[in-house]
Amino acid sequence: MKLSDFDFDLPDDLIALRPAQPRRSSRLLLAQDKQLHDRHVFDLPDILQPGDRLVLNDTKVLPARLFGARHREGPAGPTSAKIDVTLLEPRADHRWSALVKPLKKIRDGEDIVFSDALSARVIGRDDGQAVLEFNHTGADFDALLQSTGAMPLPPYIAAKRPADEQDKQDYQTYWAKNMGAVAAPTASLHFDEELIAALEARGVNFSYVTLHVGAGTFLPVKVDDISEHKMHAEWGEVSDQAASEINATRDAGGRIIPVGTTALRLIESAATSGRLQAWQGETDIFITPGFAFQIADGLMTNFHLPKSTLMMLVSALMGVAEIKEIYAHAIAEKYRFFSYGDSSLLLPDTTSS
Repeated sequence: MKLSDFDFDLPDDLIALRPAQPRRSSRLLLAQDKQLHDRHVFDLPDILQPGDRLVLNDTKVLPARLFGARHREGPAGPTSAKIDVTLLEPRADHRWSALVKPLKKIRDGEDIVFSDALSARVIGRDDGQAVLEFNHTGADFDALLQSTGAMPLPPYIAAKRPADEQDKQDYQTYWAKNMGAVAAPTASLHFDEELIAALEARGVNFSYVTLHVGAGTFLPVKVDDISEHKMHAEWGEVSDQAASEINATRDAGGRIIPVGTTALRLIESAATSGRLQAWQGETDIFITPGFAFQIADGLMTNFHLPKSTLMMLVSALMGVAEIKEIYAHAIAEKYRFFSYGDSSLLLPDTTSS
């Protein structure tokens, strides 16, 4: 298939710059039985059935955007340069791969100072990225990052406003636990304590998996033939408990509905012959139309960027023509798009298959 098959025109004013408050008040486009229904996220307890299981990604987003300076002594005296750092992924020995701008302004072996307590040395560079070694590790590093860093907002938001303290709450899921992501599993941002309690009262179950969302999630597809696209790899884990819970729900006839494309990609990566296995490692699974889903019976997800791999994923689940109709309806009804936008619940029609 061609990249143009997943394109659409989006009015700029439909890109959400802040989330709905409270979280559960976001609109929800329900696609079920070949029909579209305009609902809200707080309607989920009425939409889902007792025995259904939601799969939630419990990754925690790092405040991975850091602003610092490089200081240097030269023949003309002391000089400095402002440096913008976005952490991408941890490496061995407490080092990090990072996007450093402008990389040409700093040499290997020099330090970037972010605060009186936090700095990092440039150890090397690889394919346009820098390798950084921080002056703190472990809990000390985590605490300093929380106080010094900013949330790494998606480019389409960051281009319109800077991250602020409110984003440290807004761009983090209610159940975030395992630190390691540099982007949020945004479908999960619609949940809060009250909604979780209502779903539990309805008899809906939850399982937690971990996929550390990387900055590569925002990388554009640059090839016209999508079969030539190479996905970025992300680290994930499905525990024995999560695998057992999900398999038991399937055996009992309940539906497995991942909340977010990250959770879906992870459980499909860990599936073998229609069963979910405990799993840990990196996945670069690329889900496009024609993919045979083994575990997921549906998907709760936000509205995605044109020509993105996530548009290809939802098209694989629902059908290319069906997704075009869903997105045309969302645009006509002025749903809010992307990370801080509204949500959809996609339940593919299985009666005709």
